[in-house]
Amino acid sequence: MARLRSTLLRKTATYLTVAAAAAALASCGLESGSALPLKVGPGSITPVEELEGVPITVGSKDFTEQIILGYMIEFALSAAGADIRDLTNIQGSNSTRDAQVHGQIDVTYEYTGTGWINYLGHEHPIPDPTAQFEAVRDEDLARNGLVWTDPAPMNNTYALATSRATAEATGVRTLSEYADLVKRDPAAATTCVETEFNVRQDGYPGMAAAYDFDPAKAQKQILQTGIIYQATADGTQCKFGEVFTTDGRIIALDLVLLDDDRSFFPKYNPALIMREGFAQEHPQVAEVMAPISAELTDEEITELNRRVDVEGQEPADVARQWLVDKGFVTAVD
Repeated sequence: MARLRSTLLRKTATYLTVAAAAAALASCGLESGSALPLKVGPGSITPVEELEGVPITVGSKDFTEQIILGYMIEFALSAAGADIRDLTNIQGSNSTRDAQVHGQIDVTYEYTGTGWINYLGHEHPIPDPTAQFEAVRDEDLARNGLVWTDPAPMNNTYALATSRATAEATGVRTLSEYADLVKRDPAAATTCVETEFNVRQDGYPGMAAAYDFDPAKAQKQILQTGIIYQATADGTQCKFGEVFTTDGRIIALDLVLLDDDRSFFPKYNPALIMREGFAQEHPQVAEVMAPISAELTDEEITELNRRVDVEGQEPADVARQWLVDKGFVTAVD
């Protein structure tokens, strides 16, 4: 765990340095990032002549699943021969998006729901995951010159969760029942959320509108993502909490997910995205990553998240071992 904290602190410091210089250097094509923490060799992914020695900066957001996905990209493209620069663990969705738009990173996994709501500004999701992906893919390319590849089957959507004891005490099992509890007894529905979820249209404000309650009357506490799960399980500080549905701590802590009975939350299928020029110059990147994305089911990623957040393994170790187990790469000591 000490090595994990050290690694994450180092990466955060690296990104802050990049961000401070971004405005001045974006037009010059700023390149940054550190080397891969672990080595890999070819497996079913073999060296690709067109990628040999090509410098590629890979980014991710700053939560467990995103960091794991970022390392998967890095190890896969490294096995294909690219010269990888690691810029995982960027703080927040908007910072990661800005880093990509301005050329700080070349490739990352992004979620279809985040693209549709948070970046493209739509208020209502498209329920069908294929239609949602196609809409994001087409509009983001036309408006912003970003290319989305075929998405993974996993869906890491938002949810509210509660402890089994709170669910039994309140009878709340759906978001409609949660909304009713907020209206009649806000203190009984104290809810812990992270800063981003508290303001996003695909987060708490949009959910409140969809379920017809005033978010200003809800009793909320702003906590870091990792703290929310345990605090919700304890049931004292948080009766309810924001969670990601593929987080391994949901099962480990026996949390109960509230049913989104009005289908408010969008589908969040991750897809590899790249700037159009980069994607056209290096189409092999999408080809290398396609079979990996196809293997990323809810069950697979939930287990990987659990290994990090419950067992305390490092994201880089978990990502590499999964790729090795699937035969995509080999481990090199």
